[in-house]
Amino acid sequence: MKEPTLGNPQETIAVLQKYNFAFQKKFGQNFLIDPRVLEKIIKAAEVTEDDCVLEIGPGIGTMTQHLACAAKKVIAVEIDRALIPILQDTLSGWENVKIINEDVMKVDLAKLAEEENGGKPLKVVANLPYYITTPIIMGLFETHVPLKSITVMVQKEVADRMQVGPGTKDYGALSLAVQYYAKPYIVANVPPNCFMPRPKVGSAVIRLERYEEPPVKVKDEKLMFRIIRASFNQRRKTLANGLKNSAELDFTKEEIAEAIAAIGKEPGVRGETLTLEEFARLADELCRD
Repeated sequence: MKEPTLGNPQETIAVLQKYNFAFQKKFGQNFLIDPRVLEKIIKAAEVTEDDCVLEIGPGIGTMTQHLACAAKKVIAVEIDRALIPILQDTLSGWENVKIINEDVMKVDLAKLAEEENGGKPLKVVANLPYYITTPIIMGLFETHVPLKSITVMVQKEVADRMQVGPGTKDYGALSLAVQYYAKPYIVANVPPNCFMPRPKVGSAVIRLERYEEPPVKVKDEKLMFRIIRASFNQRRKTLANGLKNSAELDFTKEEIAEAIAAIGKEPGVRGETLTLEEFARLADELCRD
């Protein structure tokens, strides 16, 4: 098996020029050009030769090469058709890589895990397009794809939102959803000059360690997330008003008030002050089973 050949600006430019590649803004393409950051991602993902890794948005195959050296198998899902011949070239020395030209949001990842890894959990490693980070991460969790962990490069403020607690300005539906499914921690902050082209914002590598069992018990998971979304849709409103005004919920004003009182909260409480456990209790109070 070959050693990785990609990772610095000169090599990246050479590959892009060879194929006359033009960056597509609609795909949010920012290629990593710092080998030290690549090493941090691989190390944080704890990829071993027993692992099957799903990489979303491999670009020209820079991180894919490093993953292929560490993993049993790498499945690289790339939406941009123009990158497929480049990937076939840059990954030609690795027989343990499968390239799929598809929108990851349309791939049946549970089926893919079954076919490629016998249904055993995958590790997801990716430099995610920032415009679609949240839908991808929530899609991975909510569709119950078998996962060990997700180690991804995301916009710095999104990484911050994933790990904060109640009462902070970044706390919201994403924080609660991520923390219900996984334990998040930020591995490294990454400045714009580590990418080509340079993004306008700072980035961060975050690892999400999937829980075998969620940290809270709730009767109806989907109801809890509808309540959470309603609580943060209009941050300045009280929790009661947020729930009453939500098109996703159909509780009366009285039912909402009783449920809020039952979890020991004042009528004017705001959603951003509730913990995940309190949202679970509120959902159980409102659950009509």
